[in-house]
Amino acid sequence: MTTVHPMRPSRSDRRVSPVFLGIVAVMLVSGWAVWTGFADNRRFAVFLFVVSTWIVSLCLHEYAHARTALHGGDISIGAKGYLTLNPLKYTHALLSIVLPVVFVIMGGIGLPGGAVFIERHRIRGRWRHSLISAAGPLTNVVFAVVLMLPFLFPGMLPDSTPGEFLAALAFLALLQVTASILNLLPVPGLDGYGVIEPWLSRNVRRQVEPFAPFGLIAVFGLLWIPEVNIAFFDFIDAILRAFGVPENLADFGYRLFRFWDNAAL
Repeated sequence: MTTVHPMRPSRSDRRVSPVFLGIVAVMLVSGWAVWTGFADNRRFAVFLFVVSTWIVSLCLHEYAHARTALHGGDISIGAKGYLTLNPLKYTHALLSIVLPVVFVIMGGIGLPGGAVFIERHRIRGRWRHSLISAAGPLTNVVFAVVLMLPFLFPGMLPDSTPGEFLAALAFLALLQVTASILNLLPVPGLDGYGVIEPWLSRNVRRQVEPFAPFGLIAVFGLLWIPEVNIAFFDFIDAILRAFGVPENLADFGYRLFRFWDNAAL
């Protein structure tokens, strides 16, 4: 019997997918339409800008997991297409892309998705396992900071910057902050649990494993409890204010985003 070992990623395995480039193009064009007011319906342009930027961030989130896993020892990552940033290559495209977008539309919540399949048996060392899990949400943290920098340092954007564009940035920042915090929760099925899992005993991991598929659902369910929802978004608002994001601007961005709801404005 011949054992076939996976090859290290080739150049084609690392080539950025046209699908991802297409999403980036939509993000740039729709962002330009919001900025210039070129679109007949600027609210629809805000919708396209927010959704496309959110999907780009999700792709980068999963890419960070995959890239860290590659350097951690899983050389099978390239053959799976994860290094191309193509969201259609993910293990669960529905969970990774569709559901997070639906969560944004339903409640303006940046709920994380998943996932890339990592062959964990190829990874040696608990720190590497933890870093692979942390890489995704840390990408959201960086994304959030970048989005909030224009508010922290107002000189980065001209004084003539349209309010709709600033509102869209504020709403996107809110999504990234919520995704960062929620995904770092030590809940089975989320990256936060993946960070601590290597340090738990085998018995504890075995007992928790059956609950992993329901962790995301449980978090989403808790956020529907009014008291939890209010406390959570008060915390998010405090973070946004600390970075200079004007109060209620993210909420205005969400109302612009819901272009189909004329009563939102």
